[in-house]
Amino acid sequence: MRIVWLICLILGFSRAADATLDIVKTIESLPKVLVTTTGNNPYLRKIADLLVADLKVSGHFNALGLNAPANEAQGVQLVVQLQASQPNAINAKLYNANTKEVQSNKNYQFNTKELYPFIAHKIAIDANNLVKAAPIDWMARMVVFSKFLSPGVTSIVLADYTLTYQQEIIKNNLLNVFPKWANAEQSAIYYTQYLRQPTIIKYNIHTGTSKVITQSQGMAAVSSVSADGRKLLLSLAPRGQTDIYLYDTKNKELKRLTSYSGIDVLGNFVENEKAMVFVSDRSGYPNIYLKKLRLNAPVEQVVFSSKNNDSVASFGDYIVYVSREERDANGQSPFNLHLISLKGDYVRHLTASGVNQMPRFSKDGKVVMFIKKAAAQNALGVILLENNQSYLFPLENTNVQSFDW
Repeated sequence: MRIVWLICLILGFSRAADATLDIVKTIESLPKVLVTTTGNNPYLRKIADLLVADLKVSGHFNALGLNAPANEAQGVQLVVQLQASQPNAINAKLYNANTKEVQSNKNYQFNTKELYPFIAHKIAIDANNLVKAAPIDWMARMVVFSKFLSPGVTSIVLADYTLTYQQEIIKNNLLNVFPKWANAEQSAIYYTQYLRQPTIIKYNIHTGTSKVITQSQGMAAVSSVSADGRKLLLSLAPRGQTDIYLYDTKNKELKRLTSYSGIDVLGNFVENEKAMVFVSDRSGYPNIYLKKLRLNAPVEQVVFSSKNNDSVASFGDYIVYVSREERDANGQSPFNLHLISLKGDYVRHLTASGVNQMPRFSKDGKVVMFIKKAAAQNALGVILLENNQSYLFPLENTNVQSFDW
């Protein structure tokens, strides 16, 4: 199993010593849970290890595994006992460590052994609900990403949020990029395949069927999908430069939203899907703008803190954008994530150093996922906005071109 980089980072500019002290105090006040296994099923230990990591990542538990020192195991309040109840099922019994009262006893089915990470995630979600903590349902959602294989060749891969589970679903020796979930159920994706020209394809991950949505010279990509899955924001370049279009999947209607001689890309729905934020170079450099969903609507600049903001994601009235900042003492240019509200002056720094790119909100807007690039190793990052904690999962020998969650 991939080892979670359990480095909790207090986001912002707090001193490292203070951040560490705050984390220690928080862990000491969390309910202590011990994860145990019964039987010799080879997947039990893998599930147990991943479950311990999930419970820690939730920010709601002080989780311990089987090899925890005896002194650390003192004061355990909740025990999660795992066993293989059936060939394709894991039983999880949660009980009070002191009274032995069983609080939950449930079987978790999985069709193939490789899907075991999702068993751990679902048990963690149920344990979290049992103690009435803030929901962590985002753990059970799949990640889809485009994986670099060789120049001009990428595959589309499904994964869990820790990247422990990975399955290539599209591998055809072509360039397959910009995957985007087509619906909340995560039963289909949109992606761009480079044929004679960039082609947007919808692919059903359950049936393996696909259909062409549209094509465009230069660029074609889905950047945002409405909550009901009916409306798409597309970045297309039928006339050379990229503009943003609104596509109705039911009526097959395509409506142009921007008409600019430069570059407009990465449209994201905001304001109850009545407007969008997007990236444009109309000020002479990449920045974030807002516009209603009609061609002649005025364009409003959203970000004023930097002159190089080249990526954006939205949830409700909040956006996360990537800002390229001044070179540091080592001569490197950091790319940091910032969270702002469209309804006020709220600005929050989510990262403080390194190259942090491609932010994506969780479905509930409480977590931000991103790619962190470093000299030693790249990683998939997860920021818990409510808990002020960040976790990194190594991208071992994996170069991610783009992803969605």
